[in-house]
Amino acid sequence: MLTNFKRVIKFAFTDFWRNKGISLAAIFVLVITIILVTGLFFFQGISQYLVSEVQDKIDITAYFKEDASEDDILKVKNEILKMSPDIKKIEYVSKDDALEIFTKKHKDNSVFSKALEEVGQNPFLPSLNITTTGSALQYEQISNILQTDNYSAFIDKVDFSQKKDTIEKVFAITSSINAFGLILGIILVIVAILVVFNTIKLTVEGSKNEISTMRIVGASNWFIRGPFIVQGAIYGLIAFVICFVISAFSAYFLSSKIGVALPGFNTFHYFLSNFWIFTLIQLGFGVGLGMISSFIVVKKYLEV
Repeated sequence: MLTNFKRVIKFAFTDFWRNKGISLAAIFVLVITIILVTGLFFFQGISQYLVSEVQDKIDITAYFKEDASEDDILKVKNEILKMSPDIKKIEYVSKDDALEIFTKKHKDNSVFSKALEEVGQNPFLPSLNITTTGSALQYEQISNILQTDNYSAFIDKVDFSQKKDTIEKVFAITSSINAFGLILGIILVIVAILVVFNTIKLTVEGSKNEISTMRIVGASNWFIRGPFIVQGAIYGLIAFVICFVISAFSAYFLSSKIGVALPGFNTFHYFLSNFWIFTLIQLGFGVGLGMISSFIVVKKYLEV
């Protein structure tokens, strides 16, 4: 058993070095394939970041009546949090805070400044700004809860109806982005697998006479398959090392450039935070695809 295993390993390395050109071609194709899969993972990270950023900008606001006390507002806040587990963030904005935010936002606009002076008092109402974790339906459900008789004594209005179309459009766009990413990923992975499979097929076809001879003299199927499966693993392992280095350096050097377009998203930090996922994807895809392709292709030449 051990002797046969050593022979399989020896044959695999001998054939690998003997057919350097074909081996390099197989490794090159695997490198491109793994880089493609890795790029899709980075694309998913960027798209999820963009979706999260956009969804964080979407909220609904419950405006409270002038005579509502801060204790009443905070009580409503706590009750809503208990009843709606889908709430991601709920922020209390007092009248003074609302005035300060408005003043800072429009400090260079003389029209708004004069309007505030003419009013002579703080015209803003205290409010709760609510952001959910999911869909437009969750916003509607929370809005319906806030507009029930239980809260009519405190709440003046909820602006969901004014924001409904915008919220629905945003979630429709983000859903389309996710769907597009998934479909694109599936298509590219299928194409990549077919390319790798056909490249491995060429490497095996170069040794079809040896396979036929070994089969005729009585070598077992696993002994014949073994060297090619090991070769597939070697291709995948070398491709993994190359791709891992390329991914790490690319993530590091592109982090500053992508950070300009996407403030808050750092490709190198994303790479480090998903270090083991990247490792498993690249290693598993490279070695696994190389071995499986070799296993399937050799089967054709075992029928003698």
